[in-house]
Amino acid sequence: MSTEEKTAFESIPIDTFFDNEQPEQRAYEMGIVVLTQRQKELVDELTRQLVIVAPDLLNNVAGRMTRLEDLAKSLAGFPSLLERANLTADVRTPQALIESLITHTKDGDNTLQLPSKATLGKGFLVAKIHTFAALSKLSNNAGLDKKIGQAFKDETVSMMFLLLAEDVYLNLIRDDKVDMDFRRQLAFSLLLLWEHRADQNIADISPVLQAVWNARRTLAPAFGTMMGTSELIMISFQLDDEWNLFIKKKLAETEVSQAMEEFLFGISFEQINKLKSILREKGIPAIGRDEVSQFLGEHVKTDVNLDYRDFFTQYSIRRDNARTRRRMGLPGPHRTLEDVFIRFVMELNREKQNNDVYAKES
Repeated sequence: MSTEEKTAFESIPIDTFFDNEQPEQRAYEMGIVVLTQRQKELVDELTRQLVIVAPDLLNNVAGRMTRLEDLAKSLAGFPSLLERANLTADVRTPQALIESLITHTKDGDNTLQLPSKATLGKGFLVAKIHTFAALSKLSNNAGLDKKIGQAFKDETVSMMFLLLAEDVYLNLIRDDKVDMDFRRQLAFSLLLLWEHRADQNIADISPVLQAVWNARRTLAPAFGTMMGTSELIMISFQLDDEWNLFIKKKLAETEVSQAMEEFLFGISFEQINKLKSILREKGIPAIGRDEVSQFLGEHVKTDVNLDYRDFFTQYSIRRDNARTRRRMGLPGPHRTLEDVFIRFVMELNREKQNNDVYAKES
């Protein structure tokens, strides 16, 4: 393999994208994470295996990675969101940006309210997701070890959760019921996500949400009984202590149980109530997934699979419905299950940090 081909798989030295007169900083502080260490190892391993099995595919991989790096170079040219920046019209500081997010991030599409780096970075992340999904397929089609194909798929799903996290952060930042200090903390977390397109909070949380999704897929819920305890018990047994604590502390809240129903059964709060009413009138205790459309008189997608795009689509439907209810003052969950769970975990982490600080001071 040539030196030129190898170069395509190395991490970008972000400092090379700036004038030498710029103050020196660590690469992570300067900009976007093109590949995490784990991702770089996967690409390197894929390359090693392709050299032996299918060298004709190496150019495809190198081309994909080069295009990602080109996007990262473009993003690196925009001012950091974590530093004071002298823009054309005014001066922007991280603190001012945080206050702007809290003040101006209201209902409706806020694309034009967000920094250019945030919008362009989202495009980079989508391109990276598609790249890793393509490399997963390429690995499988080339007959490589199935473990590497699955590893690329797992990374794809993890990045999908970064897209979801951006939505969740914006939802919580605009929520007047969340205390102001926590909203500022969330806004800072969002700046970090925009700056680096990486987020340790979500890296820790996403495996749990993915496990919930996988468990949901294996269930055969009885529509009509809806929030049956057996479904929740089956899911909780497969997950960690954080999820179990969430269930114990939050499920008794009406909005959380409603959001859980929407997540588990794949239909809206309004459709759930309509279905319950129909089944009650007809004296039918419960039906299966394949019968839901028939009883509601409309086509609804209740089947699920492990495709990351299906997960995000289902989430976005629930997110849009929740935003509409909140804006219109309608009954039903005003937040998604992801909103509630991510907030719960972050507040739990904040409480642990405060306790640690207090313990050290004592």
